[in-house]
Amino acid sequence: MTTPLSVAALLPTFERACALAARACLPWVGSGDKEAADAAAVDAMRTAFNAAPMHGRIVIGEGERDQAPMLFIGETLGDGPKQASTPEVDIAVDPLEGTTLCAEARPGALCVAAFAPRGELLCAPDVYMQKIVARPGLRLEPMDLDQPLDGVLARLQEQAGRPLRVVMLDRGRHATQCAMVKDAGAELSLIPDGDVMGALLTALPSAIAPDSPRYDLYIGSGGAPEGVLAAAGLQALGGSMFGRLIFRDGAERLRAARLGLHRDEQDRVFGLDDLASMRSHLVISGVTTDVFEGATSTRAQVLSLGAGICQLAHQFY
Repeated sequence: MTTPLSVAALLPTFERACALAARACLPWVGSGDKEAADAAAVDAMRTAFNAAPMHGRIVIGEGERDQAPMLFIGETLGDGPKQASTPEVDIAVDPLEGTTLCAEARPGALCVAAFAPRGELLCAPDVYMQKIVARPGLRLEPMDLDQPLDGVLARLQEQAGRPLRVVMLDRGRHATQCAMVKDAGAELSLIPDGDVMGALLTALPSAIAPDSPRYDLYIGSGGAPEGVLAAAGLQALGGSMFGRLIFRDGAERLRAARLGLHRDEQDRVFGLDDLASMRSHLVISGVTTDVFEGATSTRAQVLSLGAGICQLAHQFY
């Protein structure tokens, strides 16, 4: 049986995979070709995974098998021997979060991967997810996703004892929520991209990213896969999170069912433990400079998060 220790021992493999993916993106920074940048990251990450002593399975990747040639959902990876001691892991990846940021040489492009023992990451479909994420010390409730936002903000602001600092993706669909945040007297920051990082900045220690802003709350709708990735990191950082999938049509519900999410589960509220277990790890490498240093031809800065782990270090190629 796989033990937490054997899975955790794969952390250096994932750190190297993210660093190599970041390096592979360098020729495409500022090129205007986001597809080529993404393809380079995918190829580098997949190559690193396939050399690892593991039995890996992609649960969040570049799409379903008919949509993606590599790192598709269900793809098996690794070079582990066929024996019980070889770690069996589920893997969630966003090989290049912020493809447009990379292609336009803008800050914040990242290579992201999470892993956990088999069955401990939600296999989320590529749909939207309504999310609320709070820093350690603020207490969220599952019903917060259904309550009027102004009431939720008032309760959390009372807990905080000061005006809240709220971050949201800068999207037209968030206009009503933005207005409510401002009406509540909270400080609102809008970010152009970076669904995963926006959520993590509610909980990331200042020692890790001293020059980055800190937020109390991340709210709004973003990608469900990014929600799972963020949850893996929040498990290590002590934040809290609730999310609910948003389906636009029956086809998206069918896609979720194909991934094992049955109809009676599709509209539920997912908590942090439902999205990613406490044995999850998250690894992020910077491509373009923002919270982390951008990659260079010789090294990449890598953030590693897991049980008892929160470290930022350089990986040299």
